[in-house]
Amino acid sequence: MSWTCPKCERDLPWADFRHYCKRVSLDTLFEGRSDELVLVFDKILAEVSDWPKVLISTTPNCIVFYRRTGFLVIRPMKKWLDIKFYSLIAHKEKPVMKSVPAGKKFENHIRLSSLDQLKPGIFVYLRESYDLI
Repeated sequence: MSWTCPKCERDLPWADFRHYCKRVSLDTLFEGRSDELVLVFDKILAEVSDWPKVLISTTPNCIVFYRRTGFLVIRPMKKWLDIKFYSLIAHKEKPVMKSVPAGKKFENHIRLSSLDQLKPGIFVYLRESYDLI
């Protein structure tokens, strides 16, 4: 059951869910970024937004995907997308750049700079993160 913030009119997982209340345009986050980065993000967005009960929010620095809590954070950097997701185990293999403990889970980071780096296995990781919530 989602809730709509009366101040910013954003759909959120529940009443009084902590969020960045000021509206940030998705286009603003990609200003000065390559068309390739936009394309990589669009492919991820097209897949993940179709999953049940996914809510998407923007902050001044990133895009956060929620179900009941955040399961995916994408931060557009100058030359790549920093993709953060969660898992029950540490991922030490590429394309994961970093995997660190975060409570009872692990926070993992992948950096993508081109569409050819967006392999099907990455969507497996993202879906596992979604399923943890």
